[in-house]
Amino acid sequence: MKKLKDKDKRKLKKSSFIKNIIVLLTAHLFIKIIGVINKIYLTNREGFGDEGNAIYSSAFQIYTLFLTLSSIGIPNAVSKLVSERLAIGDSKGAHKVFRIAIITFGVIGFGCSIILFLFSHYIACQLIQIPEAELSLLALSPSIFFVSITSVIKGYFNGRENLNVGANSQTIEQVFRTIITIGLIEFIAQSTGLDTRVMAAGAAVATTLSEIICFMYLYKYYKSVKKEIANEIKHSVNYQYRGIRKTIKDIVSVSIPMSVAPILGGINKNIDSMTIVRGLKNFMSETDATLQYGILTGKVDTLIAFPLSFNAAFSSILIPSVSAAKASGNFSAAKRKVKFSILVSLLIGLPSTVVFILLAEPILNLLFPNQPEGAFLLQISAISITFMMLSQNVNSVLHGLGKTIIPAICLSIGSVIKLILNTILVKINPDTFILGGTAGAAFSTVVYHIVTCIIEFWIMQKNMKIHFEPKTFAKPFIATIMMAICLVFTYQNLLRIISHNLCIIVALIVAVVIYAILILILRVFSEEEIKILPYGNIIYKVLKFLKIY
Repeated sequence: MKKLKDKDKRKLKKSSFIKNIIVLLTAHLFIKIIGVINKIYLTNREGFGDEGNAIYSSAFQIYTLFLTLSSIGIPNAVSKLVSERLAIGDSKGAHKVFRIAIITFGVIGFGCSIILFLFSHYIACQLIQIPEAELSLLALSPSIFFVSITSVIKGYFNGRENLNVGANSQTIEQVFRTIITIGLIEFIAQSTGLDTRVMAAGAAVATTLSEIICFMYLYKYYKSVKKEIANEIKHSVNYQYRGIRKTIKDIVSVSIPMSVAPILGGINKNIDSMTIVRGLKNFMSETDATLQYGILTGKVDTLIAFPLSFNAAFSSILIPSVSAAKASGNFSAAKRKVKFSILVSLLIGLPSTVVFILLAEPILNLLFPNQPEGAFLLQISAISITFMMLSQNVNSVLHGLGKTIIPAICLSIGSVIKLILNTILVKINPDTFILGGTAGAAFSTVVYHIVTCIIEFWIMQKNMKIHFEPKTFAKPFIATIMMAICLVFTYQNLLRIISHNLCIIVALIVAVVIYAILILILRVFSEEEIKILPYGNIIYKVLKFLKIY
């Protein structure tokens, strides 16, 4: 393929695997921090709190399920098809996939928006039994259309390994969502006298407005690189003609299997929204049941999802990487990326689990001083973090290999198990059984993630024939255990001399530093893995000079 001139490639330049990870990691981390700040504000805001979280979260879970039907599989599907065509020099075919996907999923997204709008009353009153959520569902319904369109654009640029576009759009969306949310909530609080139902709807309106802003950014960016894309298409080689019907079939045949797993994940969350309040009402009032649901979905789920932002970068990049490797027949590079990603997931997931288990109550008191309940739920839910991270990566690998139905089967098994456990455990009063009530829902989610992760991991190994050395798993465990000992020792001793909030912050900082040192001392990363990092050669020389390696 003829090469584009440098000046024509400045916005379309492909990045290295690690550089892309850093771009996405920075974006996801920033987005999660802003998201946590937003949740901290809402939970501590008078008039919103756990009840507002319950109303908004129940509506948001239904909204998320509609998104999975209209758009969740799109970025990965479009990314996979685009990367495969670009790998063989078919830039024209790659862009054709993009154009047809925009129209196809724009129509689907619009239809889903209309359905959610029309059936919001039935969903709120009958399915989730939180009537106050109707207004929030109405406010969220228009954003489904915009998310469908933006998902296609993100998928196109991800397939080109231009990940800055998606990262920037997500950052813009989250920042504006937080700003608009705070502005609307304060306005509503002053206007309605702390009406929790309306305040929750205001948060939903902020979500819709932020998605519209995200769409405007992506559209403007696409227009800015349209000439460069056209020039690349002009020099395209190996173009393989496919009719519109065939292209739609290709997109749908990939996106539907890829959407099944997120749909089942959404169903998993909606199992909670449809069973927790309903089950808890057997032994407590509807108000208390709603508050319990708000604690789990508002605070606990937010904190559990935070570590996943570190891992999302790896899972996003693995799909086009493995797809390109499959198309070109070069699996050795893909195997190295997969092994590196799994190792990093362990290094992030294990200490995150330990921190939330050991310091659940202090963390909730620090972040949510006005609504600190939920320590036991956080401790139970934390067990699933590592398994969730591993599943993210393994799912991406299986999708890249074209084994898109496998994650769906695994998640189906997990969802059935969760539904059975939820139905049994949530109805039990926690005074008679420790894993009864909301704790039962949290426990069933942990089982769901463990089961699906184990099955998916085994299938990935079987298909890619990746050999993991015992030290890949042993060293992160050892480092985590030693870090946990230092964390507890530091926290308990500092608690005697400094304030509670300052104590936990200092203890966490010390734990992070100790953990980083342990990773180096135990030589968790190989020489090759260090050298693929930015400035990896320099880092390795320093470590060698210090006689660490």
